[in-house]
Amino acid sequence: MRIIEVFHSLQGEGPLSGVRTTFIRTARCNLRCAWCDTPYSFGPGRERSIGSLVREVVRNRTRHVCLTGGEPLLQRESVELVRRLVQVGCTVVIETGGSLDVAPYLDLPGVILSVDVKCPSSRMERHNRWPNLPQLRPTDVVKCVIGDRRDYLYARRALRAHPTRAQPVFQPVWGTDAGRLADWVLRDRLDVRVMLQEHKLLWGDVPGR
Repeated sequence: MRIIEVFHSLQGEGPLSGVRTTFIRTARCNLRCAWCDTPYSFGPGRERSIGSLVREVVRNRTRHVCLTGGEPLLQRESVELVRRLVQVGCTVVIETGGSLDVAPYLDLPGVILSVDVKCPSSRMERHNRWPNLPQLRPTDVVKCVIGDRRDYLYARRALRAHPTRAQPVFQPVWGTDAGRLADWVLRDRLDVRVMLQEHKLLWGDVPGR
């Protein structure tokens, strides 16, 4: 697999926020979101074997792994990596940009899918793969990164037009007014979770944290 970095930290997003986790960041991405905070993941990375990645997770003694990117679904070895991680007792969160088919991962035990819905400020909304959403399970997450009012209205419409059993999360673009987003959700009585990026609150916008 082509890997950018592997690091040991706290999960900063989603339902496992705050949990000690090993992060495996894959190389390459098929999207170019305007607010992307990991553009260094666009590069080729370096080749790592699945066995070496599993051994590093075991050394960290973490029960949770986050497979992120870049776009991990671009790499055909991702399915086998997830299988191997589950075999050693890990729960695996897969963070995907939402433009690729998630079906190969739905039947894998111990997997939580975190699937983006790209809103207009990302400039990637035309790449949303809407058939993913109805396939997701109650343990999965649909994440909408919200930069402004237009994004909020787009995300609200999208969730109504494409029902899903997954947990909807509205996450403000880092540096925007999170309280304003919370006010909109409360005013409209939306059943979504408003979540900040905990790792950035702890350490700032630092790669590998």
